[in-house]
Amino acid sequence: MRNHLTTVFLACLTLLFSACGSLVHYKVQQGDSLYSIGWRYGQDAKQLAAWNKLEAPYVIHEGQVLRIAPPLNQSNPALLQSARHKDQVHKRTPVTTSQRSNRKSEPQVQQKSLAENPGPVIWGWPTDGALLRTFSAKKIDRKGVDIGGQEGASVRAAARGKVVYSGNGLSYYGNLLIIKHNESYLSAYAHNDKLLVKEGDLVKQGQPVATMGRSGSDRVMLHFEIRFNGQPVDPLRYLPKK
Repeated sequence: MRNHLTTVFLACLTLLFSACGSLVHYKVQQGDSLYSIGWRYGQDAKQLAAWNKLEAPYVIHEGQVLRIAPPLNQSNPALLQSARHKDQVHKRTPVTTSQRSNRKSEPQVQQKSLAENPGPVIWGWPTDGALLRTFSAKKIDRKGVDIGGQEGASVRAAARGKVVYSGNGLSYYGNLLIIKHNESYLSAYAHNDKLLVKEGDLVKQGQPVATMGRSGSDRVMLHFEIRFNGQPVDPLRYLPKK
């Protein structure tokens, strides 16, 4: 009886540690980029790079195991509170492309290409159509806004930037684009029919980047998100009022 209980106890411990491990590590799949992994787990790509000692341009390989949560020494409450405070300060004063000069996350050639016209990120609506659903910080399926429209309608870059993900590796987003606008802001365009740009492309605000579809969704629509340092924010705070 004692041996049986010991075996059960050890099995439970194994399952527990396995579950914990799955929460802090991720095995890279074909088509992944550091940005798509960060998007999946709500982490900033620069932070993922730091935790995994990756240098720009953040090349990752299929089968590689990456840490997707902070090491234990970065998880104490004081550090987290400090990070939240800095995040609130940044939300009150958005980071602009001209404020990136002292950061070393990417090679100078990439910084230069993104900063050809220094200034704040200027946002525009990514497509025409009725607003179907708004952002909610409390609901996991409402980290952006849903915009209706006809299949094949044009999906446009909401701001100038660089395409850092183009694919369908996050099934619940369908055909997905992620555009990097500066060191803090990313935007995403989900459920597309066709993707018109590829990773590495530089795009201008208003440039067609996809066509509207229903991939990963039960209806035709565009799901649009903006993230600040990896965290979802309400797009309606940034988009012009209609």
